[in-house]
Amino acid sequence: MIGKLTGILSDKNPPQVVVDCGGVGYEVQVPMSTFYNLPATGEKVSLLTHFVVREDAQILYGFGSQAERSAFRELVKISGVGPRTALSVLSGMAVGELAQAITLQEAGRLTKVPGIGKKTAERLLLELKGKLGADIGMPTVAGHEAQSDILQALLALGYNDKEAALALKALPADVGVSEGIKLALKALAR
Repeated sequence: MIGKLTGILSDKNPPQVVVDCGGVGYEVQVPMSTFYNLPATGEKVSLLTHFVVREDAQILYGFGSQAERSAFRELVKISGVGPRTALSVLSGMAVGELAQAITLQEAGRLTKVPGIGKKTAERLLLELKGKLGADIGMPTVAGHEAQSDILQALLALGYNDKEAALALKALPADVGVSEGIKLALKALAR
């Protein structure tokens, strides 16, 4: 119903902001990733929105990018994941990180988000597999297996999640497992 709001940012109180559009102030819930990129109070702002109507409330959620809104919409489609949980996920990790965690099937990265337990993380991985990663240019399924194998090898060699993920980003998309491990180790040795 309401797809976008453009107006003056009149109040910032995380995770809620108020956008004044022609004298009407819209309360909008935003993830922290959007909140940190908002202009100062009194300046013009434009947010993509998602409108949720429940029996007891009508809530407007706002996003700074199309990728965030798309990820939010995919998250709320999952049984047991409501708008608050989806907002928490997007506040806890960037859309790219979420897509990478889903593509590489890393439940551990999702459980680091407050409010996401092991079962919910596994449900997210299952339900979003093939949906979220493809939207933002993550490796395809064939590339996914090689990337996953390279990541597991790096973790087995004692590198932490962050180091291994950075090494993976530097690799060509079509690299094989053995060549990828060699290149990743060279990159990590620097």
